[in-house]
Amino acid sequence: MRHNKKFNHLSRTHSHRDALLSNMTASLILHKRIFTTLAKAKALRMYAEPLLNRGKEYNMQNWRLVFSRLNHKEAVKELFTEVGPKIANRAGGYTRILKTGNRLGDNAKMCFIELVDYNEAMLKDSAAAGKGKKTRRSRGKKAEAPAAEAPAAEAPSAEAPAAE
Repeated sequence: MRHNKKFNHLSRTHSHRDALLSNMTASLILHKRIFTTLAKAKALRMYAEPLLNRGKEYNMQNWRLVFSRLNHKEAVKELFTEVGPKIANRAGGYTRILKTGNRLGDNAKMCFIELVDYNEAMLKDSAAAGKGKKTRRSRGKKAEAPAAEAPAAEAPSAEAPAAE
């Protein structure tokens, strides 16, 4: 019977798949963003999220469990010293998948997978959106926009006669 075997096997044996996901998780922790296929990214998210959740609280049991899955000392150290404290207040959803299109050679779906709290560009956009006042636009606003540009266009022409 195929009970609890619904995950993507990625056309690899069990040991090869574990090594692939372990290396990709270590790279994700160290580099904060990696470029891969969509199928691997979805499998990586299922593999990495529980390990990132363990990284929020530093104790010997969590350290040993994460190290047994990753076998990468620098990645484990980075997880518990930098990544863990930064995601400590997040309940889940530590990774984000951004689709980028298809690969030229074999037309495989490609994407970025990244740690959510480490994308500075998106953090700046969300902070700027939170500061601004949210208003609803109406059709009347479009008519006012060209009128606002007209005085700006008149200003240089007013200075031109003064220069003569």
